[in-house]
Amino acid sequence: MKKGFLLVMAVGLLACGQNRTDSPQMPKSVTLTRDVLQDKIKGGWAGQTIGCSYGSVTEFRYNGGMIPAYTPIPWPDGYIKWWYENSPGLYDDVYMDLTFVEVIDRLGVDAPVDSFAMAFATADYRLWHANQAARYNILNGIMPPASGHWLYNAHADDLDYQIEADFTGLMCPGMPNSASEISDKIGHIMCYGDGWYGGVYVGAMYSLAFVSDDMEFVVTEALKTIPKESKFYQCMADVIRWWKQYPDDWQQTWFEVTRKWNQDVGCPSGVFGSFNIDAVINSAYIVIGLLYGEKDFFKTMDISTRCGYDSDCNPASAAGILGTMIGYQNIPEYWMKNLREAEDMDFAFTHTSLNKVYDIGFRHALQMISANGGTVTDSTVTIACQQPVPVRLEQSFEGHYPVLARSMTVPMQELDTLQFEGTGAVFRGKLECKDESYVAEVDCYLDGERVETAKLPVAFHDRKQEIFFRYQLPKGVHTVAMKWKNPRPDATFDFTYMLVYSDAPYEHPHARLQAESMKNKSVN
Repeated sequence: MKKGFLLVMAVGLLACGQNRTDSPQMPKSVTLTRDVLQDKIKGGWAGQTIGCSYGSVTEFRYNGGMIPAYTPIPWPDGYIKWWYENSPGLYDDVYMDLTFVEVIDRLGVDAPVDSFAMAFATADYRLWHANQAARYNILNGIMPPASGHWLYNAHADDLDYQIEADFTGLMCPGMPNSASEISDKIGHIMCYGDGWYGGVYVGAMYSLAFVSDDMEFVVTEALKTIPKESKFYQCMADVIRWWKQYPDDWQQTWFEVTRKWNQDVGCPSGVFGSFNIDAVINSAYIVIGLLYGEKDFFKTMDISTRCGYDSDCNPASAAGILGTMIGYQNIPEYWMKNLREAEDMDFAFTHTSLNKVYDIGFRHALQMISANGGTVTDSTVTIACQQPVPVRLEQSFEGHYPVLARSMTVPMQELDTLQFEGTGAVFRGKLECKDESYVAEVDCYLDGERVETAKLPVAFHDRKQEIFFRYQLPKGVHTVAMKWKNPRPDATFDFTYMLVYSDAPYEHPHARLQAESMKNKSVN
């Protein structure tokens, strides 16, 4: 810690240090100078922005594989400012946070969830996956928490809330349960189950990084906010276990994690493909960076980036958590030089810059400390630390297993009935029209009954990502029909994809059929 930033700590915080002979314990309280608290908050926001910038050119370019060490990742002078000015959509995992921060600043942390939902749904920025599905739901009257529930959102387990939850931990220093309460409200706008757990866990790690400088403690203690029965918990526990088994080989841990947990049963874009935006695997890559990074800023970012998949958002979270732990003044100048050029620039689609959110975040943290049993004076804050407790158990797509995917290109007006055998299905299409005000309407029939009139806007902002989907159907053969109600000459609409689920994993018939073939041959 640099001179002038005295850390005043309560008895108990020392137990979270590097002495591994004693089991670290969460302190009952921690006292920090106000300057240290603000420095840590600034470090979190700065680290997140730097990490996102560092991984920018790698995002989803190495799907299913790690980024080789010999692959250069650039960091030229003026890099962050360049992204702000030329491709500001890169920072979706920052300006999404700021959407909710701005609502809290206007209306308070107890603002109704509808205020957060409408600010998010009506914002000008582009969205994808769980966020876009939730936006469509909200704009069409399906409000939280249904907007994020897997029965209404086929992307519920995607990492969308995981990349947007940093602010919850930054405003709840040492108070992971308070961060979880905020996540319960806001995270269910767009996610459920493992998708929600990703945000809960990230928020808890930020929260604990204020009161411990032991990364193993932070990663392990934060996991106590997640139910042990969940897939998310089991994966993170595996990461920690393999880190202990292979302490000097992050690539071996990456291999073990990827081999066991690299699967996606929800996102229609990821099932049966190499693409994986599921929160579980991507959160594992955050943790790999944190544990193997050894509190070195570059190493932490670089490892989380080279794990692959969402390799700008994952290093953003890892660098943000580490930035919170070490503080703004201890982020190496090599990275800060580029950041300082952009600190006064508002993030796209917001009225907030880094310099503004440093102050806003500090004010929110003081409010949360006071509201949760702590004390604030002119020079210090005393945090009443919270022992992490698990949030409720919830799992998306429970009992649903993808068994079949069919890609095709059939004009909707020529589409006959479709049949599938299973317990659920997702149907997608491609709509094109130069008139962005056009909204296609499709009557969707399941087993002869109209179950939905899907409204499909051409406008990217308002689009519906799937024509429709249904889960929890009785197992058996089902018939689907889709009737385009309002076709027009300047619009084309093709049916393109069907994803089918059943109540048990797919069993390859080849071994059985081969054996039967050989048996028949021997008989003949």
